[in-house]
Amino acid sequence: MRFYEERGLIHSVGRQGIRRQFHEGVLERLALIALGQTAGFSLDEIGQMLGENRWLEIDRARLSAKAQELDDTIQKLAAMRDGLRHAAICSAPSHMACPTFRRLLARAAAGARGASKKKRV
Repeated sequence: MRFYEERGLIHSVGRQGIRRQFHEGVLERLALIALGQTAGFSLDEIGQMLGENRWLEIDRARLSAKAQELDDTIQKLAAMRDGLRHAAICSAPSHMACPTFRRLLARAAAGARGASKKKRV
């Protein structure tokens, strides 16, 4: 809680002895923070969407973009999973002789080249 308070994501309303007191809505705000982190948003992005004074300022375009990013990741991971499952049961004498494994390898190489290009920009 202290970490989120230091980041400005939540605010205490006072103290009772050494214990900080929070508004009852802080639990909902913490749930929104957890949801945002699970979706892959940074704490800075979450802070921007939570806004000040407990008002949500969620950018719908940002949510849509994150959903598309998740869809892309899911597709890549599903293709990788399927390729690995095939490679595990493939009857080819060598993985390199298997056309399915070679396609998986080519996709991985293309992805590595794409990631390398993004880093150089």
